[in-house]
Amino acid sequence: MPASVLTVAAICFEDSEGQVLTVRKRGTTKFMLPGGKLEPGESPKAAALREIEEEVGIVLDDADVTLLGEWTTAAANEEATGLIGTVYLAELTGTPLARAEIAELRWVDAYPAPGADLADLAPLLSECVMPELRRRRDARG
Repeated sequence: MPASVLTVAAICFEDSEGQVLTVRKRGTTKFMLPGGKLEPGESPKAAALREIEEEVGIVLDDADVTLLGEWTTAAANEEATGLIGTVYLAELTGTPLARAEIAELRWVDAYPAPGADLADLAPLLSECVMPELRRRRDARG
């Protein structure tokens, strides 16, 4: 059982080439979806919208996002810490820029080949979001 649990919300931007926007925060090694921790009393959707503007400069509103899922996994950059993550899908409406605590932006393949090295990705992305994106793509045919 983890010593502590973080509650976060994030946005998944997937481009027409099947790439997902990821960010790496300063002082960390793992790439993750843009997003962050909820403020006291804040809903996951409100937190995701706020964090996207703060981290990558993209302004979205409620109507721009749809729920992808909520998962429990290990936190990416904090040992012995669990994570409850709510992830939304949105269309990218501008050019993302690394802002606030973001050191680097990187587009990654949303549908990596079996056995691909995903060690530098956050568990929420590699173990939860990517399989869900694949499941949805396969269901569409």
